[in-house]
Amino acid sequence: MSKNDIKVALIGNPNTGKTSLFNQLTGLNQKVGNYPGITVDKKEGISKLSATQNAVITDLPGTYSINPTSLDESIVLKTLLKKDIKESPDVILVVADVENLKRNLLLFSQIKDLEVPTVLAINMVDQMNRKGITIDLSLLKKELNTEVVLISARKNEGIDAVKAAIIRCHVAAKASPLCGINNQIDPDYFTKLKEISPNYSLYELWLMVTQSNYPDAISSEEKQKLLAFKKDVSKLKKYQHKETIYRYQEINKILKKTYIVDKTKAKDLRGKLDRVFTHQFFGYFFFVFLLLVIFQSIFEWASLPMDLIDGTFAELASFAKSNLPSGVFTDLLTEGIIPGIGGVLIFIPQIAILFLFIAVLEETGYMSRVVFLMDKIMRRFGMNGKSVIPLISGTACAIPAVMATRTISSWKERLITILVVPFTTCSARLPVYAILISLVIPETKIFGFLNIQGLVLLALYALGFATAIIAAYILHKTLKIKTKSFFVVEMPNYKIPSIKNIFFEVVEKTKSFVFEAGKIILAFSIVLWFLASNGPTSFDDAEKNTIENLSNNSLSEQELQQKIASAKLENSYIGILGKTIEPSIKPLGYDWKIGIALITSFAAREVFVGTLATIYSVQADDENTTTIKQKMRSEINPDTGKNRFNFSVGMSLMVFYAFAMQCMATLAIVKRETKTWKWPLIQLFGMGLLAYVASFITYQILS
Repeated sequence: MSKNDIKVALIGNPNTGKTSLFNQLTGLNQKVGNYPGITVDKKEGISKLSATQNAVITDLPGTYSINPTSLDESIVLKTLLKKDIKESPDVILVVADVENLKRNLLLFSQIKDLEVPTVLAINMVDQMNRKGITIDLSLLKKELNTEVVLISARKNEGIDAVKAAIIRCHVAAKASPLCGINNQIDPDYFTKLKEISPNYSLYELWLMVTQSNYPDAISSEEKQKLLAFKKDVSKLKKYQHKETIYRYQEINKILKKTYIVDKTKAKDLRGKLDRVFTHQFFGYFFFVFLLLVIFQSIFEWASLPMDLIDGTFAELASFAKSNLPSGVFTDLLTEGIIPGIGGVLIFIPQIAILFLFIAVLEETGYMSRVVFLMDKIMRRFGMNGKSVIPLISGTACAIPAVMATRTISSWKERLITILVVPFTTCSARLPVYAILISLVIPETKIFGFLNIQGLVLLALYALGFATAIIAAYILHKTLKIKTKSFFVVEMPNYKIPSIKNIFFEVVEKTKSFVFEAGKIILAFSIVLWFLASNGPTSFDDAEKNTIENLSNNSLSEQELQQKIASAKLENSYIGILGKTIEPSIKPLGYDWKIGIALITSFAAREVFVGTLATIYSVQADDENTTTIKQKMRSEINPDTGKNRFNFSVGMSLMVFYAFAMQCMATLAIVKRETKTWKWPLIQLFGMGLLAYVASFITYQILS
């Protein structure tokens, strides 16, 4: 970031098209980080405003006002109050929805009173004719005393005008309040408040009093004076109520002159669609149908590219082993690094398809209907409709899903949602399910179009959701937490999905999955290879003992080498660790190799496949390296002489992963959100016990 770059804060109500505008302004020049000291996502991007001027755009969380009711909304207040002077914006870009301008202008009026240069971008103007809306733009600019731009972010209309308005605002560097609350509520009170500090606008001081949020730069003397204004709580509440009424009165006056809606010209299908998608029967039917389509597509569309990736990495390992000189580096490359990386890249097609569908549902506005539809059901189990968003986003990753609970105002409902989110099947479990389903479930179709493998995957997702709901009900009845609950959800208009937004969403999340998982898997692959390729004295003697064993004299050279490799693996460091835990997992149908994969996969679920790929690569010890699926399919249970990954073992493993706590990162984020180790430890041991018992029962019944 250059010193000359303009710092722009992008702010608006939820569902106003803020993300679309951010993408149009920044393109691929964006990054995701965190706000200082907290885990809330911070999206920033560079926008080229002109040939000589750039801007750093910060996409703030969606909010209805700067009187926060959730953690996400508090970020907006802290940024606008210059909590950290480095984060404070030079210009604020407010995004409003042309259909909901009255409600959106409440937030705008508050921001305008902060006396920071402000641009108002009225979005979705392509809908104006269809909705019968007309706006007197020049008069609206005059009444609001600010830069106003009409845009359609999805259609890339008006973006250059937004950039020009930002530059003009920054050059002017002056802004006046819109409403001026002091004379409308209690002139004496606000005159005395303004006298506390000349460094802040009157409205900034008022927010410090009402929200107990203070900039770092404020002096202790000024803070003490502000605290004196907080003593009469009833007066503060009364004044806040009067402020809201006054703001809406002023907004109504302005819109009466500048904004006209003629319903006779409107051509709207929204009502008809809502009657289907939120219907008490057809709404649920359609939602389940959508889920079925998604999981069928994950297997049908991804099979070809997955096989291509799998085969490519197998050939790459074989080529490297055949052409590189024998030695430690070649072994590390062909038995550790290549199988480990292949073990995560093979699942990119399935993960990208999952993210694609989630992005489309959010873009179209359908996800808000799901929230509304599910509220009645969720309330019976101690949650509310907003809990559906974390539960559904948990299918991508539990970490952002846990953070998404910040929009839930009730602490009890939020805590219950946090505790049950890990039951939903995240994308990291998808590789485990996918490989096991392909091994133990036949690739056949019923009714000519329903893939049984897709139905099993859907059943596993349903099992996760059902368990989350049941766990939520138990927690609702057992947790003795007093809390108030209210549910507010906005029904945005239906929209044709923006290809650009979906592309950015899928690329960003898939890239995040690959790089985050890839770093862990690569590190674990190297460590696992070392542990599997080295050991104590028994490891060094394994080859000699195997050759000297008279029962092996009749073996061919290839069979002998295979036996030597297996003996060395069993006596390696990783073999000893696996043998140690084997008695406790044998009742589940697992051997020591699977036990190692269970342990390492606690770092990240997708490591399970990479671990087995590494172990079997070390064990194979031949140049004709097969694919990961073939390695697992050919693994033999020495006790039975049959395939290790049979139906009972495969189902037991899938049930184990359906119930077990996802990963250490999820535990860490739960601790961060609940500010105690109590709840994550309850999750870890409670879910672990449930997973063990459920997989034990599954294996014993099916074997």
